[in-house]
Amino acid sequence: MNASISAIEKKNNKRGFRFYVSIYRKILIQDFKSKMSYRADFIISTFGMILTNVAGFASFMIIFSNFPSINGWDYYHMLFLYGFSLIALTPVQCFFDNNWNLRFMVRSGDFIKYCFRPINVFFYFISEVFDVKGLGQFFFGIGTLIYAWAHIGIPVTVPVIITLIVYLITASLFMIALMNFAAATCFWLQGSGSVMVIMFRFKDFAKYPASIFHGFFKFLFTFLIPIAFIAYYPSLAILDPDHIPVLTILAPVIGIFFFWLSYKFWMFGVKRYDFTGS
Repeated sequence: MNASISAIEKKNNKRGFRFYVSIYRKILIQDFKSKMSYRADFIISTFGMILTNVAGFASFMIIFSNFPSINGWDYYHMLFLYGFSLIALTPVQCFFDNNWNLRFMVRSGDFIKYCFRPINVFFYFISEVFDVKGLGQFFFGIGTLIYAWAHIGIPVTVPVIITLIVYLITASLFMIALMNFAAATCFWLQGSGSVMVIMFRFKDFAKYPASIFHGFFKFLFTFLIPIAFIAYYPSLAILDPDHIPVLTILAPVIGIFFFWLSYKFWMFGVKRYDFTGS
């Protein structure tokens, strides 16, 4: 059975970029049609996402009404970090939300349907769901970032904008990779849901500078569970361009490698899938 999957995978690897873009567009249209049939649910969930982010914004105001700065980071720099993290987390929310369903599909045995289609298994599974309400988080993050940007006085130039886009994509790759790793544990663990929840909760630390952590926790959030790369290190390329740390410079390369590693781990789990469910 694994040999047949390998043969299908080799065939799928020959598919071009335009083929996958075309397929994704068709799947996305069908997903939108499905969601629009439950408009009330869509509106309520989107409104809930916005309220969650408003609450996060309010927490910053409360904290900084009592403390002028946190380890040298003032209100607007922390707000920039918060907005940056919201934008960086949007791709995993919108495009990779189906990872939350992976364990249920594996457990029931329904995941088998993804293994025998003439298309990359990872792409096919992930592309089935687009979480539209994540766009509310994206626009709230954009607004927060612009608000903080204006008060900090960062120049708006083409190189700065390009740098911002590159490092936002970089930050997104780290969170996507973390969730890929967490989701794929379901191929070996029965209680993989708790792994997903724990890993997702770690994102809350992304809105804080890694410099406030010390010792083991700084090492943990930098090298083992690289939450610091979701906002802190990438944002330094914009906030402090004259003193960019080595980890910030290396972040794009590390992010691409980390995502590739998570993809390989996810696909390795697919090869271990025994098709029986539980």
